[in-house]
Amino acid sequence: MTKPRFAVVLSGCGVYDGAEIHEAVLTLLAIDRVGGTYQCFAPDVAQMHVVNHLTGDAAPESRNVLVESARIARGQIKPLSSFDASSVDALVFPGGFGAAKNLCSFAVDGPECTVNPEAERAIKAMRGAGKPIGALCIAPAILARVLGQVDLTIGTDAGTAAALEQMGARHISKLHGEIVVDQGLKVVSTPCYMLDSSIGQIADGAEAVVRKLVELI
Repeated sequence: MTKPRFAVVLSGCGVYDGAEIHEAVLTLLAIDRVGGTYQCFAPDVAQMHVVNHLTGDAAPESRNVLVESARIARGQIKPLSSFDASSVDALVFPGGFGAAKNLCSFAVDGPECTVNPEAERAIKAMRGAGKPIGALCIAPAILARVLGQVDLTIGTDAGTAAALEQMGARHISKLHGEIVVDQGLKVVSTPCYMLDSSIGQIADGAEAVVRKLVELI
C-alpha cells in the first residue's frame, strides 16, 4: 500500500502569534505513526504581529511566517505558493492564533474575515480534487470562510461557534479527542486547545483527525 502523503500548513511558531507547537508536532507524529509522510508549508508573508510568549505582550519587531514555521519543521518546509494538490493525499491545518491571524483575519475581523490567498487556493484545490482536509483548534475558521456550508467543531465556545455559523458553517460541540466529520466535503476537525487541555488530550485529537483522514483518502 502506498504511504498516505500529507501537507501540513503552519502559521508561524508559537501559540499567540503562530502555529500552536504541540498541535503541530503531534500532528506530524500522528502522521508518522500511521505510516504516512508529510511536507510542511507556510505562506512567505509577515506575521500580523509578534507576541512575547513569556509576558503575553506585543513585541516591537516583525517576523516572517515561513521563517518562523521552519523552526517547527526543522527547516524542511516549502512556501505555500508552491503547494500542488496532486502531490498529496490530505491537507491539515494545526491551530494556534497564527491560524486566525496569519492564515486568515478571523482574530480581528470575526465572521467578516478574509483568508490568505495561498491558503484559500490550497483548500479549493483539495476540495476540487475530492481530497480530505483536517483542521485543529481554531483552524476550522479558515475552512468555514472558504467552504461555507461545512460541518465542523471548535469545541464548546458559544461565541466562536456563532461566528463560524455566520459564515455558513454548522457547528457541532465536541470534547477532548472527539472529531466532527463532514462526509460530503471530507473535512475533519477537533477542538484541541480551544478547550482546557492536557498535552495527552491534544495528542488524542491530532491522532483522531489523522486516522480519519487516512480513512477518507
